[in-house]
Amino acid sequence: MGKTRLEAFSDGVLAIIITIMVLELKVPEGTNLQALKTALPIFLTYALSFIYIGIYWNNHHHLMHLVKHISAGIMWANLNLLFWLSLIPFATAWMDENHYEPLPVALYGILLAVCGIAYTILQVTIDKCHKSEGALKQIMMAQRRKGIISFIIYIAAAPLAYINTIISGCLFVGIAIVWIIPDKKIEHLTTTESE
Repeated sequence: MGKTRLEAFSDGVLAIIITIMVLELKVPEGTNLQALKTALPIFLTYALSFIYIGIYWNNHHHLMHLVKHISAGIMWANLNLLFWLSLIPFATAWMDENHYEPLPVALYGILLAVCGIAYTILQVTIDKCHKSEGALKQIMMAQRRKGIISFIIYIAAAPLAYINTIISGCLFVGIAIVWIIPDKKIEHLTTTESE
């Protein structure tokens, strides 16, 4: 199988995940600013989850850009990642509907940690199939360092939700900011590879 089919399938699944999340947004009852104010926390959670899906889509795109061939292991590792990402709308809705109670917030953090592990599994599987690709290895090493730090913070955010869910939320936002800023080395490597 060519990598374009894997990319197209992954893009489609990620688009569906975002669509499911946006369908969970409820139209505020009323036409005044107070009605919008009550919907603001739900919108912010949607925006955060949208950004996380966007981060995975962006990193997946960069990773696949340098992949030369696809193996069965890569396909299964990719499906594993998509499975965990597909649970983000559920965790997002559960947090929203339960007004950011500690357990849903903690579960959201654990889910983000598991998504990170699944992405690392995909990287390791790709690395095993592309041992001679130096540029690919550099991208994965740069992402793994950030991934380890992110994993530790996600795991810490879970019990911290029982102290104060705002602390956990701030940690989730902080990690998203770290990942949303493009790594110039990755941009340079993917640009160089395509020339």
